[in-house]
Amino acid sequence: MGSDSVQADEDTAELAKKALNPIAAMYSLPVQYNWDQKIGPSGEGMHSVTNIQPVLPFSIDPDWNLISRTILPVIDQHGLVADGLADKSGIGDVTQSFFFSPTKPTANGWIWGAGPAILIPTGSDELLSNEQWALGPTAVALKQSNGWTRGILANHLWSLDNSPPDDKEKVNATFLQPFLTYTTHTYTSFGVNSESTYDWQSKEWSVPINLFVTQILKIGGQPISLQAGPRYWVDSPEDGAQGWGFRAAVTLLFPK
Repeated sequence: MGSDSVQADEDTAELAKKALNPIAAMYSLPVQYNWDQKIGPSGEGMHSVTNIQPVLPFSIDPDWNLISRTILPVIDQHGLVADGLADKSGIGDVTQSFFFSPTKPTANGWIWGAGPAILIPTGSDELLSNEQWALGPTAVALKQSNGWTRGILANHLWSLDNSPPDDKEKVNATFLQPFLTYTTHTYTSFGVNSESTYDWQSKEWSVPINLFVTQILKIGGQPISLQAGPRYWVDSPEDGAQGWGFRAAVTLLFPK
């Protein structure tokens, strides 16, 4: 194998690791589609969310990076109630996170970052928004070795509004995302994660388990990550999603 081929393989291997690291110092643009069913009092509602999630790294100094992660949801929901009044399409609330992260892993190989998370009430309709600002801490820790990526991302958001709209509960929620992924020599990754949310106001869990396959490849010289897989709702609020759902994602990668 020529030196160019060896270097290309090393570059792709590093790219595959960075693609699985939520606070990698690499520009990326994930677009993630989620579809869920059996929602609402009738159990016949369907709900899809396309999350546009740009990741922007900034170098603070030789020892620290600031990683900006934005989640802009585009929502489409139908059939939640029989009269169709909840059938809406539009923009949801933005979640903006900032992670201060060391440029080098710890002596034990752990990568970590922490900072603030902000919920911004950008929803285009009252049915798609919490209609309040919220703020809290966020943190992530992960380790990558021998093809494995394992870790957890978490945040907690508290409402900044002492008097939210009458039909809205105050935001007071904890989000937990443990993840485990194995990457093969062909840069195919097999993973599982949970994106669990506990609402401290209603005292209810939302717990989807996501199974996914991710592949790194290049199209016209542009590195991209393709991901797809099913999800299953282990627990959800009374009118929340039930049973099986689906996720697919495309991520444009911009290595330095």
